[in-house]
Amino acid sequence: MSIKENLLAIKSKLPEQVTLVAVSKTKPISDLMEAYEAGQRIFGENKIQEMAEKWEAMPKDIQWHMIGHVQTNKVKIMAPFVSLIHGVDSLKLLEEINKQALKNNRIIDCLLQIYIAEEESKFGLDENELNEILNEVQQNKESYKNIRIVGLMGMATFTENQNQIEKEFKHLKTIFDKLKTHNSELKTLSMGMSGDYQLAISCGSTMVRIGSSIFGNRN
Repeated sequence: MSIKENLLAIKSKLPEQVTLVAVSKTKPISDLMEAYEAGQRIFGENKIQEMAEKWEAMPKDIQWHMIGHVQTNKVKIMAPFVSLIHGVDSLKLLEEINKQALKNNRIIDCLLQIYIAEEESKFGLDENELNEILNEVQQNKESYKNIRIVGLMGMATFTENQNQIEKEFKHLKTIFDKLKTHNSELKTLSMGMSGDYQLAISCGSTMVRIGSSIFGNRN
């Protein structure tokens, strides 16, 4: 199947309230343009430099999502154009995004990354750290005028065990719902990738990150 066919097949199955991020990391611009021509406007990258090069070369109505782990010293490269940063996992990183957004006269949307997996290698905040960051931003709104925390993101354990994945997704949804009651800006729950996005949607995800099911396997 072509990229266009893959994309349209996935989109036809997605509920209306779910946003599709086409994960285009390592893929050539020609592949991204094929998806663009089929109507896709949101692309996810995990390397800031690669994303910046694609941003320069491609149409300007694309929303670029940074979905990988972010190093603070590279925020300035994407601050002029990035639409949403998925993996904010520290106050230090949030402060840097705010600083670079201010320099570019922008407000940058961010998701806080929550640690839900049982693997040691995943990045993310625990619930205490999450609450500390949200309180800090609430109490010092003037200092964080150039960022907007619009939701949460999480990655389930890389396992065949569907019950475990479901448990982790539901755990994240519970945290999200609890926060949403007194934080109206939280609208996005980004969870689910090519292998588990249907399960993620059934657990309440509003944004899925799909790469290989659209573009084929990465080399």
